[in-house]
Amino acid sequence: MPHEQDELFASVDALLEQAAAQNDLPAPAERKRLREAGGLSQDQVARALSVRRETITGWESGRTEPRPPKRAAYVRLLDGLAARHPDVKPEDGAAPEPEADTHPVVPQPQEAPLPQPPAPAPTGLPPTPSTAPAAARTSAPRRPAGRPVARTSVAPSPAPPADPRFAHGPLAVLDGDGAAYCVGGLVLDCPAEDLVSLVEWTLAEAGLGAPRLNRQGKDADPLLVITATAAERLGLPTVLEDRRGLRLPDDHAVSRQITKGKWKLTKRGFGPWARVYRPAQSGKRQCVQFAILPWGALDTRSWGDAAELGAAELAAVLGTYAQRVITPRGSTAVSGLELMTSLRPPTRAVKDEAGEGWVSGPNPGSLTEPVDPAPPEAPAEHPVVAAVHPRGRQRTPDEVLDEEAFEWIRDPQLLTDDECARKYAVGIDVNTAFLAAANRLTVGLGAPVHAHAPAFDKALPGSWLVDLSGIELDPRLPNPFTPHGERPTGPAWYATPTVAYAAELISTFGLPVALAPLEAWVRPANGPYLDPWYKQLSEAYKATMADLGIVSGMAEDEFLTAMTTYRQTDPRMAIVLSAIKSTVKGGIGKLRERPQGAGYTYGERWPALERPTWRPDIRAAVISAARVNMHRKVLKTALATQRTPAPSGHLTLADEALIPVALLSDCAVYLADGPGPLDFLPRTPEGKPAPGSFRLGVSPGMVKHEGTQDLLWAVQMLDEGHNPARHIKGTDAAEDGE
Repeated sequence: MPHEQDELFASVDALLEQAAAQNDLPAPAERKRLREAGGLSQDQVARALSVRRETITGWESGRTEPRPPKRAAYVRLLDGLAARHPDVKPEDGAAPEPEADTHPVVPQPQEAPLPQPPAPAPTGLPPTPSTAPAAARTSAPRRPAGRPVARTSVAPSPAPPADPRFAHGPLAVLDGDGAAYCVGGLVLDCPAEDLVSLVEWTLAEAGLGAPRLNRQGKDADPLLVITATAAERLGLPTVLEDRRGLRLPDDHAVSRQITKGKWKLTKRGFGPWARVYRPAQSGKRQCVQFAILPWGALDTRSWGDAAELGAAELAAVLGTYAQRVITPRGSTAVSGLELMTSLRPPTRAVKDEAGEGWVSGPNPGSLTEPVDPAPPEAPAEHPVVAAVHPRGRQRTPDEVLDEEAFEWIRDPQLLTDDECARKYAVGIDVNTAFLAAANRLTVGLGAPVHAHAPAFDKALPGSWLVDLSGIELDPRLPNPFTPHGERPTGPAWYATPTVAYAAELISTFGLPVALAPLEAWVRPANGPYLDPWYKQLSEAYKATMADLGIVSGMAEDEFLTAMTTYRQTDPRMAIVLSAIKSTVKGGIGKLRERPQGAGYTYGERWPALERPTWRPDIRAAVISAARVNMHRKVLKTALATQRTPAPSGHLTLADEALIPVALLSDCAVYLADGPGPLDFLPRTPEGKPAPGSFRLGVSPGMVKHEGTQDLLWAVQMLDEGHNPARHIKGTDAAEDGE
């Protein structure tokens, strides 16, 4: 550690030509100001500190904090810059110069400033929760003596953003005694005893909410999490009787109270996740969202036992998620989809035709309007399919796009003698495979365009009808073109990443196959729509793993050891990690939301079709890319473990090549002589991971140890037709949320 720190200091000295000795970090905004004042780019700082540019972005936004030994070196850099570029404050009464803004926005009305409490006497210590600013304290009844102040048993969530409108963070957890627990341990006195009063208090006094994630977007509405005791205080039932509709009856006293107060509910009514609002006036939103815990707002498959936590701990867990990902707006699937829209809003402010004012216009690079899918991309219930195919008719591969994750097992008759002599079945799992697949993925932004016999273009997202059955692989390998790993039997529809991988195999191995699409539905308007989504979630994932003691750059054996106990390191932060992973999978799945409810009639449109983010083609592209990424690494691993290269014109592997016996989505099971991944993953002569093969690590796309069983267990599973990857860690992967 000292040697590494000396090297970092030397690098910073070369950049600054001076040293400093303080250890306190300035606020995130000041970190950015100092770097820019010194004329340094994020890349320069990242190189000097031996980190990635995205890490510097996280430090400057406040989403993550530097850890030793990088922290001390970063402090040294900032101190040196601060000495050269002090922050000169304007003189009293002088207004500071506004920053230049080349991107016009629709002017937003100014909200009334929050009441400011008197400044505390300087003590040199941070304020305690009982003396922290609280907008409600001036009007709320005094809290009874002995009222416990929020003291979380988990690490406090990051400090709320420096926005005076949202001084108390994005959300609060309300208990039955009128205490609203916010992020950072702050407790507000809430005098409201009915729902309408609670809404009005939240909007007028609570100081809750979050700033927009994109300058063209909208600020996040405040979230109130209602515990069972708070529900009783507000007159809400502890059990929601309508389990099918999941909503409070319209004639319930609380529903009538909302209507009488001239507030509105969304079409979903007042359910586990509810919004109470009034139409915006002069561009100002009036909306509060609610999560009702006793009604099952926090699904255990995503949030574990979060609903059982105390109010302070739950505020810390949800606050961390809100500040790293987004303020929860429903299930993690809903939040994942909302994150896409928040990062790439569909509209922006543009000059009207007369050039005299601002109007709403489409935002380039975003999904700006609903579009119908191409017929092969649509699910069976969609009108474009139902009009042609009667209900219950199974569409053939040349009629439907079937891009799903792998679920494949090898024929046990194809096990080699060497494999049968090994002792263990070892599973490895790709970290957030769908998230990694979304990185730099070009997807369609507009409606599909039909083409007959087009030349394949890997840069053009879409769906292609092409015959890939002529590509012959080693029979021990899964076929990359089908979810079940079986060889296709004729023309079928594939997303662009799948066809691009077919072209890659043909070119790399000289396969005697011509790639000739019969027709296609392509999207000329396209772009990397999911890039901001990937960056936000990958940073959130890595920051949360770092809180659990798992960081980039760990030695492989150290990483494997830490992964065996990381959930016990901080169980509450493990809940945040689970929610982030569910946000990834749920958000992708929500791109092709199917009709819900017993009242749906086959062939009719359903509400999800009317949103720009209902895009089954984007879901197909992500899953296609994830499956192709998995197969590419499987193939690279096999090629790195055989002694002779594959002959040109064939994709046949030697007997000693390492090939999995099962795949399930992002999990692969190998037979090995030892019980861990290091016992079989291929290495270069220098001892490094073989290029293109699976690599152990924390980043999205790298792998971790999933579980180990003995050889006989795996062989029995294969003989019985079961997938060992589903049970390799001793539980059913689907039941375990994987």
